[in-house]
Amino acid sequence: MDFLNALVTLLNFVIIPATAYGAQLALGALGVTLIYGILRFSNFAHGDTMAFGTMVVILCTWGLQALGVSLGPLPTALLALPVGIAVTGLLVIATDRTVYRFYRAQKAKPVIYVIASLGVMFIMNGIVRFIIGVDDQRFADGERFIISARTFREMTGLDEGLAFRTSQGLTIVVAVIAVALLFWFLNRTRTGKSMRAFSDNEDLALLSGINPERVVMITWLIVAALATTAGVLYGLDKSFKPFTYFQLLLPIFAAAIVGGLGNPVGAILGGFVIAFSEVGVTYAFRKVVTYLAPGEWEPEGLLQLLSTDYKFAVSFGILLIVLLFRPTGIMKGKSV
Repeated sequence: MDFLNALVTLLNFVIIPATAYGAQLALGALGVTLIYGILRFSNFAHGDTMAFGTMVVILCTWGLQALGVSLGPLPTALLALPVGIAVTGLLVIATDRTVYRFYRAQKAKPVIYVIASLGVMFIMNGIVRFIIGVDDQRFADGERFIISARTFREMTGLDEGLAFRTSQGLTIVVAVIAVALLFWFLNRTRTGKSMRAFSDNEDLALLSGINPERVVMITWLIVAALATTAGVLYGLDKSFKPFTYFQLLLPIFAAAIVGGLGNPVGAILGGFVIAFSEVGVTYAFRKVVTYLAPGEWEPEGLLQLLSTDYKFAVSFGILLIVLLFRPTGIMKGKSV
């Protein structure tokens, strides 16, 4: 019984939250790795692209809620998600046309793109803060739990209750569907194969008759969809605050680099590595050890390696280690 209680505690505070967080980071890292693999630069505006898409979804969600529209037990934000993707897609394509295309024509070095993306990041961040404000915004509705702690305790008779939130379950399901659609598109469609060919060898792709501007446009649209979806899922699971999405840039880039920049499979793997590392290192394992310890022995400390205030330091540390010892990442992507 104590073992089951320890297992439920781990599921409740480590495994389920880390899996949901890992899915969110994986979707974000996929957008970063697509930009790096196809357009060949690190897009530092990605976190604020997520914030912009989420902001549009929140505004649409509030409008639908005011009209009395809902999805019952599911969040109304799912209805507003296509609108957020479409508006964000228009924004990133307009940004590409007004900013990045000029540098492509000049065949600018990657560092120039990075500096340009920093400017875009600050502009996007300012737009989001101006429109929706700087405070936390909660927009989740519907049923809060798939299963609540009280219901689980009544069903099992255990001391510990498992609380599985709707936002966590939704994150995992939507992430699986999004990743499956992305890999199907890249591997099965003519456009997806053109994108992969362009990523592998740009000159050879151009000689084969592939239209580079079309590849760029499709890439930005996919990135807009991934960024908006990741941002909305993160906002539903936690809350929406523009500065939080700016901070998310570090673990997202860490996930992409740890997995291997330019490698979609690596981005997914890196997302879960970073998520489980952050949650595992900052969780206090005292209760789990108490259940598993012999007799009445109980640890004196919290058995916590780092405070949750230092969560992002974990991803930064992992990023430094990978850059020093394996710059191509786990899946041998492009070197940084």
